[in-house]
Amino acid sequence: MKNEPKVVRKIISQDTSQKVRYALESVVARGTGHNAYIADYRVGGKTGTAQKVENGIYLTGNYITSFIGFLPANNPQVIVYIAVDNAKGVTQYGGTVAAPIAKNVLQSCIDALNIKSQKNEIEKEFNYIDKIYVKVPDVVGLTKAEAIKQLGSFKVEYVGTGDKVLYQSPVKNTQIYEGETVKLMLN
Repeated sequence: MKNEPKVVRKIISQDTSQKVRYALESVVARGTGHNAYIADYRVGGKTGTAQKVENGIYLTGNYITSFIGFLPANNPQVIVYIAVDNAKGVTQYGGTVAAPIAKNVLQSCIDALNIKSQKNEIEKEFNYIDKIYVKVPDVVGLTKAEAIKQLGSFKVEYVGTGDKVLYQSPVKNTQIYEGETVKLMLN
C-alpha cells in the first residue's frame, strides 16, 4: 500500500518560502555555512552550535555542532542534517565541523541524483583563510610550455617524453583548489 501526501494546511506563503531559501543560501555563500559552498550549485543551509548541559550545568568545551543544508536552494531536491557530538581536535562550531561533512554528502547526492549545475547561485565571498576553487583550463593539444603557462596557478606534474599534451587530469572545467596538482600525459 502506498501512502500519498495529503496537504493539511499551508504553513507559509510561496513568497516567504522564497525569501527564507534566499537567506539560507546567503548563509552558505557569505556566512557561517561557507564550508558547505559548492561552486555552480545553489546550496542553502544553517549552522548550529549548542553547548551541552549535565546536571543543570553547562559543560566547558563540550558542544553539539550541526548543519542543515539543502540543494538546489531555488527548488530543493535534497536535504541533509549533520550533527557531531563533542568533536575532538577542532574548534567546535557548526560551520567548521558539520558543514564540510554536509558538503561531502551533498556532492555525493549531486552525482547520485544527477542534479544539474546552475549559474545563478550567490557568489561566495572568500576571506583570507578560504581555499579558492578554480576551473582547470583545457590544455590537451597544447605544447608542454603552453600548458604550463596556462596552468600557472596550479602545480604541474607530467609523464612522457613528448612535447604535446595528450591527456590531462583533472579534465577541463573541473573545479579544484587553486594550487592543487594537474597531471599531464605528454606524447
